[in-house]
Amino acid sequence: MATGLLALLDDVPAIAKLAAASLDDVAAQTAKAGAKAAGVVIDDAAVTPRYVVGLSPARELPIIAKIALGSLKNKLLFLLPACIFLGYFAPWAITPLLMVGGVYLCYEGAEKLYEAIAPHDAHKHEAAVLGTSDPVALENQKVAGAIRTDFILSAEIMTLTLANVATSNIYRQSAVLASVGILITLAVYGVVALIVKADDVGLALARSSTGIVRALGRSLVVGVPVSLNILATIGTAAMLWVGGSILVHGLAELGFHGTEHFIDEIAEGVSAASAYLTGVLHWTTTSAIQAGLAILIGGTAILLVHASAPLISRLRPKSATHI
Repeated sequence: MATGLLALLDDVPAIAKLAAASLDDVAAQTAKAGAKAAGVVIDDAAVTPRYVVGLSPARELPIIAKIALGSLKNKLLFLLPACIFLGYFAPWAITPLLMVGGVYLCYEGAEKLYEAIAPHDAHKHEAAVLGTSDPVALENQKVAGAIRTDFILSAEIMTLTLANVATSNIYRQSAVLASVGILITLAVYGVVALIVKADDVGLALARSSTGIVRALGRSLVVGVPVSLNILATIGTAAMLWVGGSILVHGLAELGFHGTEHFIDEIAEGVSAASAYLTGVLHWTTTSAIQAGLAILIGGTAILLVHASAPLISRLRPKSATHI
């Protein structure tokens, strides 16, 4: 008995080293996968602030908190198990599902563009689709819309992460997916919260300080609303670009390479115009064409949704207008 206990104690350091090595490996893979998803993370951070633009300052942080909680649920309760399941049993289904999400991003982005060009008609469209004018219900609808958009962007992040740990066992895949999901959510919504409340910080500095600090506070008070509007515009562009990119790459994954090759040929021709900005011109041209494609698809989706709005209104439970 004592010999067995001593043998077990001898094994403890080895087990600890193995566990530490495993944790280090998970941390390294988490960092690598997070870096690969950086582009989508930036898009996610740009998209979110537009949901609080124009709302009462008192509701900004509660709304961001609701969206952040919904984002965590998206990643940990839905996407993580779905990625593991699909990765093992139906990897062929991942691309079509992402493409469905891409169409939704195209719709969201085109709707915001529509709102910027024709605000009155866009508000009529939104009222027809949402079926409510109650402020609390509208806020709940905006939060729900933000969480749906986050779901698509999160699915892209989690899929990119899964691709980087595809050869690992299921336990390591789960650990890396969970780590990336939690860290990215905290980073994105932490930054968004700082951005939207920066004007309050500026107001406090302007009231309680003097000299350079007061000037900084005043510049924050004036500059943050402008920055939020600019960020909202970038968020709309990001949704269109990501939506179009998902669809173009999805078609290529399914064997339809024509669209991707056509865009690449145009981008190559434009980038050849400069010997110094080749990469920038190629990316900008590719993104612009993908966004243009997204506008066409999103505009078509808006027309279809608007045409079906009366049917949606009839099918919607009466209680839905009293959320």
